[in-house]
Amino acid sequence: MDINTILSRVNEICQEVVGPNAEKVDQEGIWPQHSLHALQVAGLAGLVVPKECGGLGHGLLTLVRVCEMLGKECASTGLCFGMHCVGSAVISAKATDYQKRHYLEPISQGKHITTLSLSESGTGAHFYFPQTQLKKVSSQAYKITGTKTFVTNGSHADSYVVSTVVVDKNAKPGQFSCVMVSNDAKGIQWGGQWQGLGMRGNSSRTLELKDVEIPKKDLLGKEGDQIWYIFNVVAPYFLMAMSATYLGIASSTLDEARNHLEKRRYSTTGEKLSQNSLLQHRLGVLWAEVERTRQLIYHAAHLGDTNDSSAVIALLSAKAEVADTVVHVVNEVMTLMGGIAYRDNGKLSRHLRDARAAHVMAPTTDLLRTWTGRALLGLPLLGE
Repeated sequence: MDINTILSRVNEICQEVVGPNAEKVDQEGIWPQHSLHALQVAGLAGLVVPKECGGLGHGLLTLVRVCEMLGKECASTGLCFGMHCVGSAVISAKATDYQKRHYLEPISQGKHITTLSLSESGTGAHFYFPQTQLKKVSSQAYKITGTKTFVTNGSHADSYVVSTVVVDKNAKPGQFSCVMVSNDAKGIQWGGQWQGLGMRGNSSRTLELKDVEIPKKDLLGKEGDQIWYIFNVVAPYFLMAMSATYLGIASSTLDEARNHLEKRRYSTTGEKLSQNSLLQHRLGVLWAEVERTRQLIYHAAHLGDTNDSSAVIALLSAKAEVADTVVHVVNEVMTLMGGIAYRDNGKLSRHLRDARAAHVMAPTTDLLRTWTGRALLGLPLLGE
């Protein structure tokens, strides 16, 4: 399926399912099941899964275009589908034959949702240093103990990519690994329902793992591969999926401003707001801000897809830039539209709350700026 066909299908789903359900998802804080199911039925769940596993075999740029469209209608849906794709990419990177059959083929068939489970309350933005323990109990099995936080698609996904630290007595200090955990595994327990200020449909829940036993064949790559996964797979796919979702919010907000200026009139003169030169100027400034951010994100995705050596700088900067952009654009449009934008809990209210998550979602904007600077100076990202 080529990118044009994919985008056409996504557009139909956005108009028929995602958009019409967005307000309910936000107001009731419900996981966007209908939207994700529609994407599965349309054959899009395997967007980034290799073709050899039945997937569509697309990369970062297609992921960006899809999440941008979803985010424009419903940011929670963009986030949930984006995290499914990130998880799919992680599994795909070093998949064994078993993992291809057990995870990637069902994902491609629209029968399986996956996601990431990396964050922990004690590690904050430094999600790449997990404390969840992975202990070998036999030559063919591990046990996992720990607590994960902010698990997008929590309790709704069929599987979770979980980061751990190996506690075997022969393991090197700080030997971090990634494993797969099924939603029906014994010993997992979910915390309360997600009650967020924004992104209210993402089901970002706490996951407790109490001596959860998994087979060794659910280890991704080798023991100690987690840092490789983080910077070679998780970072590019996560940064692009999230950047695109926030770009969608900014784009939708800009549309709201333009529609407002074209429709509203001064009651005293009958003049449209669109004829006011100051408002024309302010709209033009906002359009340029959104468009230059869009081009950076598209450029970063292209560099990532082509394995360009400069990709890391663009990828890191993209999420930091879109975070600044989306928050600023929503704030400015709220001001531009005046009291009408503030009087009820409408679309701009949802955008305002969803946009604010961009700065606090790890890697945070401050951390991304620091990493960008280190990369420009030729320093290791995780150095002192």
